Amino acid sequence: MLIRDLSRVTQRHGYLIRVGRDGVAPAPDGGIIQPIADWPSGAVALGEWQGAPIAVFGENGSADWPAARQWLHTLPRDQFPLLSSALQVLKWLRDHRFCGRCGKRMKRLEHEFAMHCTGCQHRSYPRISPCIITLITRGREMLLARSPRFGPGMYSTLAGFIEAGESAEEAVRREVHEEVGVEVGRVSYFQSQSWPFPHSFMLGYYAEYAGGDITIDGVEIEDAQWFTPEDLPGLPPKFSISHALIDNFLRSVATGR
Repeated sequence: MLIRDLSRVTQRHGYLIRVGRDGVAPAPDGGIIQPIADWPSGAVALGEWQGAPIAVFGENGSADWPAARQWLHTLPRDQFPLLSSALQVLKWLRDHRFCGRCGKRMKRLEHEFAMHCTGCQHRSYPRISPCIITLITRGREMLLARSPRFGPGMYSTLAGFIEAGESAEEAVRREVHEEVGVEVGRVSYFQSQSWPFPHSFMLGYYAEYAGGDITIDGVEIEDAQWFTPEDLPGLPPKFSISHALIDNFLRSVATGR
């Protein structure tokens, strides 16, 4: 588990995650965590992991490293929160070099994830964008959809950002209707997951089908279909919340719950 108390990080050595312009550097063990005796200048502490300090270092050059999304299929499960934190902290630092209120240069504080404006004293913290992700069910069937950016044959659950003034449950009903045109009845919470593409916080829900025919928008969704446990398409990465929603539903069908 990543301990995010930056006040505990008093040394500049331990573990390092190297993130380049196009990918994330592999470590000798096949993951992304590299033991290192001395962090390079510019490395940003993330906290402690396995009893030692850990940091991320953003490199400007291009290297032949696997893209961040590729790691989702091979990364050890316990390292995903580290990748998520590393990517989101780097993006926050790059996007908040200047104050959004007065335009002056921001200064990073060492004891917390905060950028401080030396002009107007405004502080900026890493952005987290709440989203819903939902699996629509109808008896033994589940509704899965394809985005144009998905790999060949892959289908997934529906997802979307929560809009200002909207509850998560309202967002579920709106996104479902906008993307596939159906109505849902009972909506029930499942679990959550941080998702660093680019800074989403996913709230997972089940939604029971209540009526209507599938009607896709043809832009965000290029296809949507009902699937049974016996006839599944390609699914999302195994430790994504989308896969967890599907896997949990399949277990409930198998046990008759």
